[in-house]
Amino acid sequence: MMTEAEKRNFARAPIELKVEYKRLNTFFADYTKNISKGGTFIKTRKPLDIGTEFVFKLCVPTLEDPIALKGKVQWVVKEGEEPPGQSPGMGIRFIYESDGQRKLIEETVEKLMIDSLGYHLYSKLVGRDKSGSKPPS
Repeated sequence: MMTEAEKRNFARAPIELKVEYKRLNTFFADYTKNISKGGTFIKTRKPLDIGTEFVFKLCVPTLEDPIALKGKVQWVVKEGEEPPGQSPGMGIRFIYESDGQRKLIEETVEKLMIDSLGYHLYSKLVGRDKSGSKPPS
């Protein structure tokens, strides 16, 4: 059986960003626990159901306006059922509206990861050297 980390297509970095979204007629403001180019984990005591697609705003400190993104809930960790070291919340896969949006989000996430971790740790995390290519196997 594969772990969640093994199922991921992209390396994740522990970055906390404010996330705003609406559920029914109520607005929520939660925080990410980590983020990658393909998705994020939102810490919340009231996760949406698996399979739910929703629009949320990702508040990035270096940007003037939040980024509006569509996401799909892939998995949830309910309060009281979380394993040691895990927070209750929901794993979100980004759904891109266009290749341009994908590129913008991937570049923004990469910059956040480098700013948070430093280039050396970032390159080790994603398995890339300074030229941007993967090291030989």
